Amino acid sequence: MTSERRKPKVQIFTQGCSANVADSEAIAGLLFEGGFEICQSEPDVVVLNTCTVKGPTETAFIRQLRTLEDSGTPVVIAGCLPQAEPRHSLLAKHSVVGPFEIAQIANVTGRTLRGEVVHLLSRKKARNLSLPVLPADPTVAIIPIAQGCLSSCTFCKTKQARGILRSVPRGEIMRAVRDRVAHGAREVWLTSQDNSAYGFDLSSNLAELLSDLVELDGDFRIRVGMANPDHFRSFWDDFCRVIGHEKIFRFVHIPVQSGSNAVLEQMKREYRVEEFEDQIVQLRERYPEMTFATDMICGFPTESVSDFEQTLSLVSRLQLDVVNISRFWPRPGTPAAKLKPISGGEVKRRSRVLTEVFRGVAAANNRRWHGWSGQVFFRERGKQGEFIGRNFAYKQVVLSSSESIEYPGSSPVQIVSSGTFSLRAEKLNPKKSSRSGCYPSSTSDNPVQSQQF
Repeated sequence: MTSERRKPKVQIFTQGCSANVADSEAIAGLLFEGGFEICQSEPDVVVLNTCTVKGPTETAFIRQLRTLEDSGTPVVIAGCLPQAEPRHSLLAKHSVVGPFEIAQIANVTGRTLRGEVVHLLSRKKARNLSLPVLPADPTVAIIPIAQGCLSSCTFCKTKQARGILRSVPRGEIMRAVRDRVAHGAREVWLTSQDNSAYGFDLSSNLAELLSDLVELDGDFRIRVGMANPDHFRSFWDDFCRVIGHEKIFRFVHIPVQSGSNAVLEQMKREYRVEEFEDQIVQLRERYPEMTFATDMICGFPTESVSDFEQTLSLVSRLQLDVVNISRFWPRPGTPAAKLKPISGGEVKRRSRVLTEVFRGVAAANNRRWHGWSGQVFFRERGKQGEFIGRNFAYKQVVLSSSESIEYPGSSPVQIVSSGTFSLRAEKLNPKKSSRSGCYPSSTSDNPVQSQQF
């Protein structure tokens, strides 16, 4: 009687955005189907799914790669870095697979284990959503709806990796969402390099896609990923209408990057601050409880003190809930990398000041939720065992580990306190809650409290 042959063990490390996480889930699914065991330690081979957005991210990748080289572990380098920098000095002796070649990952990994060095960096069509996935969290379906973008930002290297916009047809997206919901997904994250550009190459748009998706059966809610301001212009009214559907989180992520039009012009961002501000104001008037997220870059080379003060003013004026703050990092091969940089100390100072302003705004915004009650779907556990979920506006809600709830699952709660980044809740008696299903509608159970928004 012969013993069963041991499956080779592969460990996957992921850097970057939700699109990269989705790629890693497909990489894991393909490797699993290809006869590999996905492991968290003692691998026979490692797949590094890389990001090229920031200098520190690349530094972390280099440090990890050198550690693996010292240990003698075979490595496959995947993701944006090898696609954007195919001549990178560290790539020559390792196998590489670009984001357009994910379907070949099992073949490349197997050949790497046999001592071969394989480079696959061709640019094909947008990734096929029929690829098998092994989700990190079965309750979350991360759906890449496009690859690449239509912008030419002077600071960004991602387009060198992901290329020009290539949207996934609506029918394919709908099939993928329907399948993931049928297998337990309760949150559907639509991701790409720029969601507001979705469908422009297919004579369609994001609003049309959302209108189709909300008609699907199932108890789920959609999170719309990052969407640049300028591409909303041709379908703004339709977007404002559909974003209010009960199957879509009352959450938008519209990156402005700077509060100064002069800086936006140098960045080649194709909009003005006033356009971004008008979008936020219009959505807030229509949906007072909506959560607003944006991105800001501190220390772009041409950013003057006055430009920076305009950024501070914008964050304070619009009372934005989430501000993802990044220091400017010159990326090789981008136009902005040729500009004279601001001193590192000054960039750190500006980042610190902006962070302080944002934290004050975020804490004040969260205090407005005190007393709100409704259903929250809890799908995570914190370091102390607490339950972590999101309400209909994608606000993070934390429930004590001492509470008894079905996990993952939905529970009626009331907000009793808050911090800068989360709301603290207590469980309500189900008989006192009028909500049903995984998620509440946008109206608070407490009509007095809802008037505060």
